[in-house]
Amino acid sequence: MNEQGKPKPKSGWLNILVDYGPLLVFLGVYKFYQPPETSTFGEIAAVIYGTIAFMVAAVVALVFSKFKFGHVSPMLILSTALIVGFGGLTIWLQDEKFIQIKPTAIYLLFGVLLIGGWLRGKALLQILLEAAFEGVDRQGWLKLSRNWGIFFVLMAGLNEVLRMQLSFESWLWAKLWVFMPLSFLFTFTQIPMLLKHGLALEDRDEVVKDEPPTA
Repeated sequence: MNEQGKPKPKSGWLNILVDYGPLLVFLGVYKFYQPPETSTFGEIAAVIYGTIAFMVAAVVALVFSKFKFGHVSPMLILSTALIVGFGGLTIWLQDEKFIQIKPTAIYLLFGVLLIGGWLRGKALLQILLEAAFEGVDRQGWLKLSRNWGIFFVLMAGLNEVLRMQLSFESWLWAKLWVFMPLSFLFTFTQIPMLLKHGLALEDRDEVVKDEPPTA
């Protein structure tokens, strides 16, 4: 409930669609689009067209978030900016490694910010998710920020290992079948800690829906 006593609007799975929709668009275009033989992009054409679709979908998701939820989280803004930036480098230099490095950059940045804030006694994650986790005390927010910071750093390392060991297409599917399940699983592991630190029982269903976005 908000301060006026009205129930919080339920975003349902739309938040998840905003976070992962652009990635699914990229996978679809990369897998199924067959560029013409006259394409100027050569062998990397599927990656280029997938990247273009990824950039457009990311911007559409950002605009949708603004009009549907009335706000855009700083994480989503930063993620979209990096998608467009690294996507532009991928298209310009015709090298898929830039789109693969993007998640590492996002994970490391978020991880450093959250851990740095925790070390200084500031729960930066509270700024983004306080409305979703009503009742959580200061120590709970500090622990949540620390835990997500560590998780993001580990995800950055995992992305680099998979990027170097797998083919580009296998790495893409790992984003869907490895990174996404790990993010949901980690989110669930935080629920007991949040409950101990005051999370309202009625907010439990919102924990997964409002998890920090992954790259």
